[in-house]
Amino acid sequence: MTTVGIATGAGRGMGLECARRMAGLVDTLLLVDMDEASVTAAAKEFAESGAAAEPFVADITDTDSLARLAGRVQQTGTLRAVAHAAGISPTMADWRRVLAVDLVGTALLCEALRPLAVPGTATVCFASMAPLLATTELDANVAGILDDPLDEQFTGRLREAVGPTVEDSGIAYAWAKRGVHRFVQAEAVRLGPAGARICSVSPGIIDTPQGQQEAAAHPTMERLVGLTPLRRTGLTAEVAAVVAFLLSDQASFVNGTDILIDGGVVAAVRGHALRA
Repeated sequence: MTTVGIATGAGRGMGLECARRMAGLVDTLLLVDMDEASVTAAAKEFAESGAAAEPFVADITDTDSLARLAGRVQQTGTLRAVAHAAGISPTMADWRRVLAVDLVGTALLCEALRPLAVPGTATVCFASMAPLLATTELDANVAGILDDPLDEQFTGRLREAVGPTVEDSGIAYAWAKRGVHRFVQAEAVRLGPAGARICSVSPGIIDTPQGQQEAAAHPTMERLVGLTPLRRTGLTAEVAAVVAFLLSDQASFVNGTDILIDGGVVAAVRGHALRA
């Protein structure tokens, strides 16, 4: 049976780098992105190297797009690996759109693909170090809301629970990614009976065009780089290498957890907070 991989956000950045690492893991790779030009160019790159890759234009917040994606997987073969890197950062949209793409979109994608899970299917979702920088405990009421991102009233309920601060797109981003952490834990339980796995990765400050855009808008990111024990930003290849391992059979007992890829900055920041 033909094995199929999915890489979202595959037109550029970390999504494309993950796709490159997945090419040897599956027989056919579906490159998913909203930007038709970039994902078509990516597919051409794969074809020139002899890899079987197909561009697939889709919006991960659109259920019809996701139904088409699931259908394409079924037509092609068996779902083996998913690297879900598609997402937006705080400067790219308002708070509602950030929540819709980064958390609700993750839940919608996993819901669409869940019926296709078989023994050996592995998924990695992208979260972030952002919520891990917080030192406060999560309120039980807010946790319950985060755990139900497909509720039609999700955004309004979260706004009511956490207050107007969530209307800051940076704060909304941290909430969305905290929701991804929790979603992956719950999804691992749902996928277990099928013999499938799911994890998340939490990149720190990574040298991508998107990361550079955020750094230009938020000078505090430069301070975080200074606090990073390795004293540098991360590379997309370093993140993709971790994703590739988590998708591989070598990680067959790694499930329902998050892997932090931040050069040690969260440890450093938490250390400063504790000493303070």
